[in-house]
Amino acid sequence: MKRILVSFGIVSLMAMKGFSQDLPKTVTTTTAAPASQADIKFNKTVHDYGTMKQGGDGGCEFTFVNTGKEPLIISNCQGSCGCTVPSCPKEPILPGKTGVIKVHYDTKRVGPISKTVTVQSNALSGTQTIQIKGTIEAAPQEEQFPTGGNTPKTGTPVEKGNN
Repeated sequence: MKRILVSFGIVSLMAMKGFSQDLPKTVTTTTAAPASQADIKFNKTVHDYGTMKQGGDGGCEFTFVNTGKEPLIISNCQGSCGCTVPSCPKEPILPGKTGVIKVHYDTKRVGPISKTVTVQSNALSGTQTIQIKGTIEAAPQEEQFPTGGNTPKTGTPVEKGNN
């Protein structure tokens, strides 16, 4: 009985294949949108703060040029952490024109820094990464002097002229 069912299944599959229609093979091609002709070139990709004091000015600028043939549109600038905040131009940068990306680092944290900003745009060169680095030194601590004037440490104040 099993042989009969298996044989019937095989014959059925062969029959379906024989009666199926061969459709003409069509080649579909999709035309991708042409790549942008904009491109970005930074004057520098690393800003070194060197050594700076805690609470100091953590601002810097990265200047770039649109070296392409179409307007450059920066779609996103993202710092590698919350302490690195970039500010990118919102308007398109025309071919041959310059733009500035401002980066502010929160200098409250002490120690070496190495942070990145990822710049996404329609540039031929794709996503770019710029970097800030340096060292933040602790701010000097001011000594607190005791208040209270000429009070002796024994507890009673000394009056002038009554000795």
